[in-house]
Amino acid sequence: MSWWGKFLGGAVGFTMGGPLGLLIGGVIGHKLVDKPLQGSDNELTQAAFFSATFSIMGHIAKADGHVTKDEIAMAQQIMEHMKLDAEQKRAAIELFNKGKQTDFDLDGVLAQFKQVAHRRTTLLQMFLEIQLHAALADGKIDSAEQLIINKIAQQLGFSTRHIEQLTALVHSNLGLGSNRYNYGQAESHKSQAELLKEAYEMLGVKRSANDAEVKKAYRRLMNQHHPDKLVSKGLPEEMIQMATEKTQQIKAAYEMIKDSRK
Repeated sequence: MSWWGKFLGGAVGFTMGGPLGLLIGGVIGHKLVDKPLQGSDNELTQAAFFSATFSIMGHIAKADGHVTKDEIAMAQQIMEHMKLDAEQKRAAIELFNKGKQTDFDLDGVLAQFKQVAHRRTTLLQMFLEIQLHAALADGKIDSAEQLIINKIAQQLGFSTRHIEQLTALVHSNLGLGSNRYNYGQAESHKSQAELLKEAYEMLGVKRSANDAEVKKAYRRLMNQHHPDKLVSKGLPEEMIQMATEKTQQIKAAYEMIKDSRK
């Protein structure tokens, strides 16, 4: 049973406290009390990841003063890929809406999320990638959204260079996929040269890289996005499909590069 099932079933005496506790406690309607979570550390991390993901996604969507249809569609697609049930979807939507409010405590949410995640780099990177997908929902990241992305990255311990690399990775995901999260299915209207360019961008290597360098980049990305490893570090089980699809597209990019070099 996931953290969600245990929480709703009363098996977990849930109180996270802090801004994340206020968010998810208020959304799900459980009374918060001043005591630690009575459950595994992983369940606490999964709850924090879920609540931080959708609330901050809403905050990014409202960064430029209004929420576009593309940004709403992106949030809905993520919910669909997570196969959320009706109650989970309602909670995700409410978290998204709370993130849009002017008094949303972004700094507090990020600080607590980082603390709960115990600086697990691969988990924090997956979180940042999801937020980049949200920011790129309309095809570009405007200046207001970029400021928030930079703040998120910096508070989670990522450098400017790392932000650039992840942005290139996410952007190539959107290019190689036939929709936002349908990884591994190339868009038919793109030429082979365009798809190959995006494949190199996805792996974060130049065309001049030798075979060993390409393989090393591929293995690093596959290790970072391995679904079982991410779940063991605190990725909510509901998000495992997203991680699986991302590894499929990374593999598709690597295979495309290998084929082009034969």
